[in-house]
Order: sequence, then C-alpha cells, then structure tokens
Amino acid sequence: MKLASGALDAASATFTWPLRVYWEDTDAGGIVFYANYLKFFERARTEWLRTLGVEQQRLREEAGGMFVATDTQLKYHRPARLDDFLLVTAQVVDVGRASLTIDQKAFLPTAASELNPVLLCEGQIRIGWVDALTLRPQRIPAPILHALTAHPA
Repeated sequence: MKLASGALDAASATFTWPLRVYWEDTDAGGIVFYANYLKFFERARTEWLRTLGVEQQRLREEAGGMFVATDTQLKYHRPARLDDFLLVTAQVVDVGRASLTIDQKAFLPTAASELNPVLLCEGQIRIGWVDALTLRPQRIPAPILHALTAHPA
C-alpha cells in the first residue's frame, strides 16, 4: 500500500492519494468529523481525474457537463485523529452510460502495519454526468468515458 503522492497501483487499478488531517477536519475531541470522510473521498476522486487529464472545471467549460454525487454509502471502522497521515483510495467498480460507481477507502498507515494499513472508513460513491446548465442526467461523453475506463481508478 506504500504509494507515492497520487499513485496508481496498476495491479489493483487503485488510485491512492495522501492526506493529512487538519484541525478543521476534526470535532472538539480531535476526532475526524464523520462527514469529512466524504470530503476526503472527493479530494481523492478529483486528484484521480486530474492524473487522467480530466479536470472538472475544464469539463464544465469544454464539454458542458460535470460529475455530481448521486449516491453515497459509508461504513466507519475506526476514527482518524488530528495530524494523522491518511491514504485515501479510489477504484472504479461499475461503469454505466451516465454514471460511475467508485469504491473508496481511508487508511491509516502505521509502522507496524505498513503492508496492511488500518482501515478507518470505506464507502461506495456513485457519480453521474449531468448537463452543467440544466443539471439533467446525460451520457458521459465518449472521450471522457474512454479516458476513465482506459485507465481505471
């Protein structure tokens, strides 16, 4: 699991993004606020897209569409804390004409478990392609779909 910043593990087709827990991510007890895992997952998905040359602002401007979250399911296993260094992963598990389903996980690597980091949170996020103006669902444009499926998360 030890991967560089924004690395793609070709064997598992899993993208990994490193992330540090800041004060703003925590509650009064120094524990990551549960909803912030959605932010962590969003950052990893955005950086995965960026590594594929698919920048979200450019999608709006040039393709006239954008990805939006349409469904989220999360399971919390253990808490992350202030100043923890996390590895957040993204892996495409289903590709449709207008949506993608992505498995995501947040891990805490430790010296004792470098090869088997501690799973903190896991989720499945479904993102759909919509027209940027009307927000109506549309098919993902072929060049974008090809970029995402030729290089899975």
